[in-house]
Amino acid sequence: MSCFQGLLFCPEAASLLLHNFCIYHISPPGHELGAAPISPNAPVPSVDDLADQVADVLDFFGLGSVMCFGVTAGAYILTLFAAKYRERVLGLILVSPLCKAPTWTEWLYSKVTSNLLYYYGMCGLVKDCLLQRYFSKEVRGCSELPESDIVQACRSLLDQRQSMNVWRFVQTMNERYDLTEQLKQLQCRTLIFVGENSQFHTEAVHMTSKLDGRYCALVEVQACGSLVTEEQPHAMLIPMEYFFMGYGLYRPSQLDCSPRSPLSPFCISPELLSPESMGVKLKPIKTRVRLEV
Repeated sequence: MSCFQGLLFCPEAASLLLHNFCIYHISPPGHELGAAPISPNAPVPSVDDLADQVADVLDFFGLGSVMCFGVTAGAYILTLFAAKYRERVLGLILVSPLCKAPTWTEWLYSKVTSNLLYYYGMCGLVKDCLLQRYFSKEVRGCSELPESDIVQACRSLLDQRQSMNVWRFVQTMNERYDLTEQLKQLQCRTLIFVGENSQFHTEAVHMTSKLDGRYCALVEVQACGSLVTEEQPHAMLIPMEYFFMGYGLYRPSQLDCSPRSPLSPFCISPELLSPESMGVKLKPIKTRVRLEV
């Protein structure tokens, strides 16, 4: 499942992101649409393996330093990547990020989910377990309210995934380790979003407390689960606009706040608006086309 459809299909986000960046979407192995089942004999990758694979993707496309945007488990992998390859990350935008080892409760929950995946595939109970992590109770529905369109779309997308490939990724993330010490190695500015009803709210707050407050901002979105990009993408626009403006990457046509965003630009620390404070000058990624004459 792509965690960015709601954000990228939002017209304001399209003008902010798609018109100013060349976007490379990296999925975990075997999670792309139409992927074949990975051989059960193949070793399950570690989180370090996945972080190293991000570097391999950048090398393949000839990319140097990039801006990274990750959601939940993807945010963990990109944070680890930023700690291991500091010179290749210009900035981090993280949504409901993980940064600590799983608690015993989460570990057991994930173990049950992975066992269900292994023996029964992508059954209804597994979908419910995953959706509970992704979305707030309001959009998941109940006996009195139907599921929202985004939750129904997510259920459909989960049906298109190879259950054993998902099982491998759940196994990988259930063996993750604490990144608290690695956070001290980060040299880039970081913008963190988290829904107030996210299961990973505590981790996002913990991560923010361990990063340099001069170069990190936390935006908490009310009445929202983990996938802020799907539930409330408009709440992300103003903070991202000002984050990118600090890098010189985006100049909005008007500086007025979006009337549909409940956030004020003043929720962003002023230090985030000064790229000189980081000693770097960021530029958009440009694609290069080889012309045959």
